Amino acid sequence: MTTKQRAALRSMGAVMEPVLHIGKEGITPTVIKQCWDALEARELIKVQVQRNAPYGQTREACDELCEKVHAEPVQVIGNRFVIYREAREDSRIHLDELG
Repeated sequence: MTTKQRAALRSMGAVMEPVLHIGKEGITPTVIKQCWDALEARELIKVQVQRNAPYGQTREACDELCEKVHAEPVQVIGNRFVIYREAREDSRIHLDELG
């Protein structure tokens, strides 16, 4: 992913509300399933890490979740992060068109 593509995705993610919350249990199989389904439907999602989550930094949760759902991190700010993965079918966001 190029810098230009990442910047375009960041601007798209800035206006989004979190669709997934990581709580005190951390990244469970249920969270992974919900994230996978959300990425298939939307391709770009915002995730919020709750204060009681077992992570010292939001980046740790972002990296772990991205690894498990084969997604790309786009942005981490505070206790929220945005991730992207192209949908297997009917992709709506095409990186090659973003830059």
